[in-house]
Amino acid sequence: MDTGEDPITATRRWLQRAVIGLNLCPFAKAVHVRDQVRYVLSEATTPDALLEELAAELAWLAEVDPDVVDTTLIVHPHVLGDFLDYNDFLDQADAAVDALGLEGEIQVASFHPDYVFAGTYPDDAGNCTNRSPYPTLHLLREASVERAVAAFPDPDVIVERNLATLERLGEDGYRRLLQDD
Repeated sequence: MDTGEDPITATRRWLQRAVIGLNLCPFAKAVHVRDQVRYVLSEATTPDALLEELAAELAWLAEVDPDVVDTTLIVHPHVLGDFLDYNDFLDQADAAVDALGLEGEIQVASFHPDYVFAGTYPDDAGNCTNRSPYPTLHLLREASVERAVAAFPDPDVIVERNLATLERLGEDGYRRLLQDD
């Protein structure tokens, strides 16, 4: 879904139009409105370089006040464009969290232009819940996730609602939603 434009601009548009606009994540709007989302453009061209950047960002996020930055999106357009390679890299990302002693504090969520959930077909509309314009690692504070989930009346309904929304919209509708105006 590479739009050919600035990756951070495309990612902001995706967050605003898809994640918040379609209410795919009912928790995203609050941190966006409070400007607590950090966007990091990675220049990494190898998985090892990306892993170094990820480790540095994990350490930084662990130290910064959550009221200043609650979550980080690391957009990495030059590495792991192949979804299977990206998916394999997630084990290394989790290992980095563990190596830094951040298990239970920060988790890594995954977004990719070609995201495919296990057991689904690539053209299943539900895959769009995790499709971003560029490969992206989302660093989330677990305490923030727990607070948001606790405040939501029925978090299990989110997945069902998202699938219904994306089925109605379809993959083509989803792509149009993210196009530059």
